[in-house]
Formats: sequence, C-alpha cells, structure tokens
Amino acid sequence: MNNSEIFPHIDHTLLKAYATKSEIDALCQEAMIFKTASACIPPCYVEYAAVRYPGLNICTVIGFPLGYSSTAVKCSEAKDAINNGANEIDMVINLTDVKNGNYDAVLNEIKAVKYVCGEKILKVIIETCYLTEEEKIRLCECVTKAGSDYIKTSTGFGTAGADIEDIRLFKKHIGKNVKIKAAGGIKVKEQLEMFLNEGCDRIGTSSAVKLLAKGLSR
Repeated sequence: MNNSEIFPHIDHTLLKAYATKSEIDALCQEAMIFKTASACIPPCYVEYAAVRYPGLNICTVIGFPLGYSSTAVKCSEAKDAINNGANEIDMVINLTDVKNGNYDAVLNEIKAVKYVCGEKILKVIIETCYLTEEEKIRLCECVTKAGSDYIKTSTGFGTAGADIEDIRLFKKHIGKNVKIKAAGGIKVKEQLEMFLNEGCDRIGTSSAVKLLAKGLSR
C-alpha cells in the first residue's frame, strides 16, 4: 500500500493533556501538507486551529477519555466544538451504562449527540479493552441504531488499544452505513496497512506522519 493511499485515512492526532500551541501548529501543518483525513485535537484548541488553518478538517473529542459525563454535558461539548469549527466529533460512551446493562441509555445518548452533530461526522468510541465480546456486539447494535457514522475502538488512554479481532467482530455486527475507526497503539506501518486492509476507514494515530513522511515530496 502506497503511503499516499494511507494518509487520507489518518486522523492525525494529538490529545495529550499538556499539548502546547506550537505542537498543535506542527500537527495541523502536517495534516495539511500530507492531506490526512483530519487533525484530531483537544476541544480547547478547535477555535484556534479553525481560525489559523482555514480549510483544515478538524476533529475533536468529547466526554474524553472516561466517558462518564452526563448526556447534557456531552451535547453541550459537541455543540460548542462544532460552533468553534469542528467538522468531526469523537465521543466516548458511558461505560457505566454498559456495565449496568443499560443499553437504552447508551443508545439514547448517542442519538442525542448525533442530533447535535447533524450532518457533521460522529464517531463513537466504545473503549474495547474494558468490554466482553457480548458487550461489544451490543454496542455495535447501539451505534448502528443511533445513526452514528463510525464505531471507534479506543481512546488510546485505556489499558489497550486497537485489536484486529475487534475489527473483524465489528464488521459482523455493525450496520452497512457505519464505518470503522481503529485507534490506540498503532505505531508501525505494518499495523496501518493491516487495519486498512481489514476494512477500517479511519485510523487515529500520532505516529503516521513520522512513519510515512520520510521521502515523500512536500
């Protein structure tokens, strides 16, 4: 797989708590140079990036990374991010609802955030490292019924990241209109190719540009 075929599937990501403006600038510049799918940045930098880098596709996160803020808070976060210039929202589900078996609450929360997003892209992070196979299957159903655009494996802040077996499980249980994003722990080109070849439409990683940019014309 050519590097130029990989970049359009990369959400070029910087979500560490201590990210500086200079680091965000570097990430956004790389995203534009290499034409990644998006630059995925903290909500506090969305307005800054939208003003400074017109034309950049900006992704941000809500309910991140633990997911247990209220639905009202997540909807408010999503609305604020979109008003500030975000085109894509990656939200973390409330895992306490999953562990309590309250899948209606999960479904309704995703629906509420998707309503706020409207035509903007919503990716739902289910944090697979904390889930049983049955829980993953139920969440595939919730994400599909709620009208989310993507199901996403991980925040990258949990105990493990993306696993190829989860991608295979997703493909069996998500609806035809739901795409897959893998994230967390993807640090070598072979992994990028493996996840894309398995059917992922997006990969969230901070490593892709560093891995692939060498030797490419700017």
